[in-house]
Amino acid sequence: MSERTLPTPGLGSALVRALKSFALLRESRVGMIGAGLIVFWLAVAIFAPLLAPFPPNAQLQPFAPPGASYAEGGIFLLGTDQLGRDILSRVIWGTRTVLLYAPLATFTAYVLGIAMGLAAGYKRGWVDDVLSRLGDIILSFPVLVLYILIIATIGASGLNIVIAITFASAPGIMRIVRGLVLDLRNRDYVAAAQTRGESSWRIMLVEILPNARGPLIVDACLRLGYVVITIGVLGFLGLGLPPPDPDWGGMINEARPLALAFPYMTIFPCLAISSLILGFNLLADGLREISLRD
Repeated sequence: MSERTLPTPGLGSALVRALKSFALLRESRVGMIGAGLIVFWLAVAIFAPLLAPFPPNAQLQPFAPPGASYAEGGIFLLGTDQLGRDILSRVIWGTRTVLLYAPLATFTAYVLGIAMGLAAGYKRGWVDDVLSRLGDIILSFPVLVLYILIIATIGASGLNIVIAITFASAPGIMRIVRGLVLDLRNRDYVAAAQTRGESSWRIMLVEILPNARGPLIVDACLRLGYVVITIGVLGFLGLGLPPPDPDWGGMINEARPLALAFPYMTIFPCLAISSLILGFNLLADGLREISLRD
């Protein structure tokens, strides 16, 4: 069989198809809503210095209700917390924290998980056995307990949150990639690449990985939502970013003892977390619809 009859989809063509898939997102109303929510929060993060009416850590007027006026000028649209910090300003600045560490942690987890999954699914043998057993051991721990153990051991910081999420998430990604590779490794274009004498890693990265993009993109969107939840939970447990930096989960934790008397202190950070997670989930649904049509 000639090489001409075995077209080999390369990385460039796969990227073009991925861009076309995102362009087709406008055909999915659900996906467009999700993308709109994400773009909204991205804009908030980028323009935080312009949008925030007050410095996020400035102690101005404690327990001011939503809509209260500030004596020196300005309005507390969402009220202030027990230390007098403007909640709207802290929610706006907290967006930067979430949209920095959530994509970074997801990206690093995918880099590690994809490398492990490609090696396990393509090499098979003892490589597959070792990586699969290692992943099974990590996945046997309850994920929240694993996060708490890691953060409590190495300390609470942005970098350590990324390390903890990467360590706990990579085995799950490896399983997904491994399953996709086991199916794709027997395709004709892979056999053609092997016949041409291409290296194993080139075959995995150029021939196999681009053709597994659909499920991985959808999973990445869903996983971003899970990571946002994780960052919020860690902040709520006091294992997020050290104060006084704005952190949505930390804001909820600080206001927890006063939630019944001053519910607005917890409601607005919760709404911010929920809307961002909803955006990632709806975007994943929209991309799934498009992938089914492809």
